[in-house]
Amino acid sequence: MAWWWPLLLELLTVLPTWAGDELLNICMNAKHHKRVPGPEDKLYEECIPWKDNACCTLTTSWEAHLDVSPLYNFSLFHCGLLMPGCRKHFIQAICFYECSPNLGPWIRPGGSLGWEEAPSGQGERVVNAPLCQEDCEEWWEDCRMSYTCKSNWRGGWDWNQGKNRCPKGAQCLPFSHYFPTPADLCEKTWSNSFKASPERRNSGQCLQKWFEPAQGNPNVAVARLFASSAPSWELSYTLMVCSVFLLFLS
Repeated sequence: MAWWWPLLLELLTVLPTWAGDELLNICMNAKHHKRVPGPEDKLYEECIPWKDNACCTLTTSWEAHLDVSPLYNFSLFHCGLLMPGCRKHFIQAICFYECSPNLGPWIRPGGSLGWEEAPSGQGERVVNAPLCQEDCEEWWEDCRMSYTCKSNWRGGWDWNQGKNRCPKGAQCLPFSHYFPTPADLCEKTWSNSFKASPERRNSGQCLQKWFEPAQGNPNVAVARLFASSAPSWELSYTLMVCSVFLLFLS
């Protein structure tokens, strides 16, 4: 047996543990995120649940609530009519994305955040974070009668006036036309940042995009569960490089 096999086997044993620890309580490398999570003296409205341990600042939390958020110059009112309940869900989703330190298992390198392009400084994004069934259902129900003009919000907007406008020929129709199911809304709007989970709240197997602060953060345990079974992309890459290097030495 080659001399390097014991070393490779040890790496295979240790790396998943390292990965699990690395994926917990972290902020993604992104334009508006802090480098490490920590408490904030104050966060704005829908971002308050993360005040004790946040990846966002007060300024980011305030900007998340503006009708045309300077975070990405994206307007939810591109078709004019957006019901208050629908707007609230989107703000909660933005707060969740910008503030949560429990998205580590779903952080991936580069790519779009779901807007036209990856903003400057956007080194990482979240992919397929599993939202609880009720989160998607309530979001969809409260947005059914609001209006949009696209099912894919990733690109194809008219940015000539500095914010997103419906492209020529696109019709403003109820959300239910472009998003026939709750899963469509959860998954398509931000280009698969979220995934509609069949699991329900308090199952310990799905994430809540908002929670009552007094009841504690249920996403901590969910992140720990997924982190224990999925090495991070950085460590997976490290393992691959080490394996190739050891094979070369043989």
